[in-house]
Amino acid sequence: MKFPLLVILSSLLASGCAALDPPKPGDPRYSPVMPVAQPSGIQSVGSIYASGAGISLWEDKRARRVGDIITVYLDEKTMSSKSNKTEIEKEDTLEMNVNSLLGTQPNFRLPGVTDNALTLNTSASNTREFTGDAGSDQSNRMVGQISVTVADVLSNGVLVVRGEKWMTFSQGDEFIRIEGMLRPSDISPQNTVISSRIADARLTYSATGALADAQQQGWMSRVFNSPWWPF
Repeated sequence: MKFPLLVILSSLLASGCAALDPPKPGDPRYSPVMPVAQPSGIQSVGSIYASGAGISLWEDKRARRVGDIITVYLDEKTMSSKSNKTEIEKEDTLEMNVNSLLGTQPNFRLPGVTDNALTLNTSASNTREFTGDAGSDQSNRMVGQISVTVADVLSNGVLVVRGEKWMTFSQGDEFIRIEGMLRPSDISPQNTVISSRIADARLTYSATGALADAQQQGWMSRVFNSPWWPF
């Protein structure tokens, strides 16, 4: 009996402590993807033109290759409101009068009691009432900009972008992470794109340090509030 209880307590403790591991900069998933180095061409001797070192004056500067940098303008706004109220009430009444049993009128008395007699007449009542009221109102806004790199180019030309931005302050660190897919046609001539144009976007804005720790529950409180807690 002690072994299953020990296993349950260990799993609850692990689930509470796992959430305390903060993210750190330098995550390989968000690290810049370096482009593949192109082999240098054979240079001509005695000529002002060098093969493979030309600069195109009319080349489009928008990101389109693995390793290219693109600036994402963050303009996200979400609002949600929800209200729910439930009332349940049920009342049951049961009354049963038994005047005779097998043609007789039984009359029972407790030992030592001469005033009151026990009969088969029965009555019961039950009342249940439940009232629930819940409401939620949430609003979020994210404005800023972050430069990311092209991590992959799909066969249909869609770009997979990914990157992060860390800012260190006196009370901790704040970071922004973003990843998703975008079409090259959504990129402006200034090599920028709005975050709403990114498909399958994953945007994360959070912080670490004393201020962030003050807004979170302790590991023991998380254990008692986890779905694994049976009570």
